[in-house]
Amino acid sequence: MAQTLSTLAYLVASVLFILALRGLSNPETSRQGNLFGMVGMAIAVVATLLKPGMGAGGIVIVLAGLAIGGTIGTVLAQRIQMTSLPQLVAAFHSLVGMAAVFVAAAAFYAPESFGIGTPGNIKGASLVEMSLGLAIGAITFSGSVIAFAKLDGRMSGSPIIFKGQHLLNAALGALLLILVIAFVITGSPVLFWIIAILSFALGFLLIIPIGGADMPVVVSMLNSYSGWAAAGIGFTIGNLLLIVTGALVGASGAILSYIMCKGMNRSIVNVLLGGFGGDGGAAAAGGGAAADRAPVKAGSPEDAAYIMKNAQKIIIVPGYGMAVAQAQQVVREMADLLKKEGAEISYAIHPVAGRMPGHMNVLLAEANVPYDEVHELEEINAEFADADVAYVIGANDVTNPAAKTDKSSAIYGMPILDVERAKTVFFVKRGMASGYAGVENELFFRPNTMMLFGDAKKVTQQIVQSLQK
Repeated sequence: MAQTLSTLAYLVASVLFILALRGLSNPETSRQGNLFGMVGMAIAVVATLLKPGMGAGGIVIVLAGLAIGGTIGTVLAQRIQMTSLPQLVAAFHSLVGMAAVFVAAAAFYAPESFGIGTPGNIKGASLVEMSLGLAIGAITFSGSVIAFAKLDGRMSGSPIIFKGQHLLNAALGALLLILVIAFVITGSPVLFWIIAILSFALGFLLIIPIGGADMPVVVSMLNSYSGWAAAGIGFTIGNLLLIVTGALVGASGAILSYIMCKGMNRSIVNVLLGGFGGDGGAAAAGGGAAADRAPVKAGSPEDAAYIMKNAQKIIIVPGYGMAVAQAQQVVREMADLLKKEGAEISYAIHPVAGRMPGHMNVLLAEANVPYDEVHELEEINAEFADADVAYVIGANDVTNPAAKTDKSSAIYGMPILDVERAKTVFFVKRGMASGYAGVENELFFRPNTMMLFGDAKKVTQQIVQSLQK
């Protein structure tokens, strides 16, 4: 009876997780989706504690783990800035990967506790599941650590490339597959740890050649890896909920990665094996020296306010610079004032704006920007030609016309927001530095572009003050 109730509770939790994903697919239902996910996890935890055979000791250990982890998570959630959320997500992915490695090790050395055999006599199917969970978990851990370091600025965002790199990765991948097969046949402890060490190395080698501009896709892919690692371990320990949850996370992460790669006009294989972008290495390939161009036009917030006050259609293009300056609230305030002047306001979001999927959407939602004003690239691109003003605040690579015209550019072929087609483009930026991909932005030098140099929040605040006069 107890086992039946536990299975039923896991089924209910699984349904809630599915509803959570469905809710998170739309900004208007995202809060409800989060609620479904939290309720589902609460049910799952309680069901696990009440499973037959848990015992008082097991319950105490689980509750102690929940208390420690919950406290750490709460403190991090309260202190984390929105600009640091991408690296926090990468760090959490690394923990999921390491958890899979630990569970695989526990199952291997104490198989009787999981009902998969005895030491030296583990079921073949369990060895397959265990080795896959181990390998994917280890790759996820080391890859996520590198992603965290790049996103947090603790190492260069430039691709780290050396001769024969792809061949080495392919050889290590083939060797890993051979070792997994040998481990399933022999159940050798030595092979278990060789698989773990090789997987840690492979995760490191897979991520270092990926440049900063590809980090949103990397975060999404690592999310997928962590799900598959959890699913593999779920099979090993016979936990239905872990299998379902891991498969949901793995599949949704893979789908999101595909969508983002499509948004950059790149294949997932290309991103994972090559990557593009960096801190400056691609700049020379990105459209020529500034000395050969017309000088940029620099304006003032007062100039921008005057032109925007007389505009009928304004499209705001947020980017990572807005996140760094925490300018989303004042941007919404500016938009509200312009609406009172009769302007039509829209927000244009590129699939890889920011440093993680949905980064800009979350920031705008935090500022209570109406959902119906926020549009994705495919919806909004045709409207730039009719816009009186495009207000670009911290978005660089995703607005660079070189992606359409310069075949030597590192971002060539990536779909961009066609802001250059607006009558006037205001580009808010601290200086003339290139974007995260290291490519100089041709938009700076267009005759209809006016640069507004300075901190994104302060510049926008000055525009607001001018609009209020």
